[in-house]
Amino acid sequence: MSATRGNAPAIEVDPQGGGHLRLSGQWTLEHALSIGSALRGDIAQVKSVDATGVERLDSAGVLQLLRFARRHGIGYDVFSFRDDHQALVAAIEDVADERPKRKRDYGFQAALARLGFAVADNWKEVIALVSFLGENLVKLARTIVQPRRLRITATVYHMEQVGLDAVPLVALLSYLVGAVIAFLGSTILADFGATILVVELVNIAFLREFGVLLTAILLAGRTASAFTAQIGAMVSREEVDAIRTLGLDPIDLLVIPRVLALLVMLPLLTFIAMIAGLLGGMSVGAFSLDIPPQAYYARMHDTIELRHFLVGMSKAPIFAVVIGLIGCLEGLQVKGTAQSVGERTTSSVVQTISLVIIIDALAAIWFMHMGW
Repeated sequence: MSATRGNAPAIEVDPQGGGHLRLSGQWTLEHALSIGSALRGDIAQVKSVDATGVERLDSAGVLQLLRFARRHGIGYDVFSFRDDHQALVAAIEDVADERPKRKRDYGFQAALARLGFAVADNWKEVIALVSFLGENLVKLARTIVQPRRLRITATVYHMEQVGLDAVPLVALLSYLVGAVIAFLGSTILADFGATILVVELVNIAFLREFGVLLTAILLAGRTASAFTAQIGAMVSREEVDAIRTLGLDPIDLLVIPRVLALLVMLPLLTFIAMIAGLLGGMSVGAFSLDIPPQAYYARMHDTIELRHFLVGMSKAPIFAVVIGLIGCLEGLQVKGTAQSVGERTTSSVVQTISLVIIIDALAAIWFMHMGW
């Protein structure tokens, strides 16, 4: 039996040697040194610990007892606490659990479970995007009724950031892709003596598909990530909460100006990409395929159709809405840490590029069956 002094923590060991302990005194931070000394005493075997005689107990005392249990390889169920101490012990036990994480299971059942979780998570993202679209449509209609809610300065700023700053990159890459398509087409068509058909190949490819698709993919990587990072940083700095506290709507201030800027600038950038792609094909025709610019232009004038241009331009507003909504939604879903900002930025780029390509493929199939 250990000696006690005042209300200091004490441990009484069963004199019969059955491994039964009885605790008494105050097991609090004030007596932390005494608790450590008592628990490091000569205790060989432990079968049960009766703590109902403890007068006061705090988190420091509970942690010491949990560590004592781990050192002796006993479970927490051997402890008996007073009813008014049970809630504290349960809370400390939950956060003090230091058991190693289970190793990842690479079996078929675990892979199927991970696939199911991924599908469920992606479905939740789709539902969130549709809900976010509906919320923005409602508030855009409210803005039309109440024009004072429109942030013209912010919209113009984002138009410059999204559109004008992206013109050199869009034009350069579209020009080079147009040249590559002309090279590849001429390699095949030259075997049939139909090199002149490169003109139609470049025209149709860029007017219907590549112009709008290249522009959308570039803006998905450049603009959607910027939107997510900007709004996510505001969320982590609690600026969005401050906006709500001031009685303002974050959708009106942060989302609608960005979406409107994309709706205006993406069709214009698509038109620039189309022209650049056609010029790339014309350059290859003039310098490598012995097709003079005059002949190339004449062939293009005779074969080009307005419907190809309209098909390509009709997809630009849809891509603009997709890029703007996903970029802003991912930014608003940031949890407040730098890691969350990075994860959401990556997610926004992946989602926008994937969704843009999927929509473009479905649109191409639909227009083909409609004979357009």
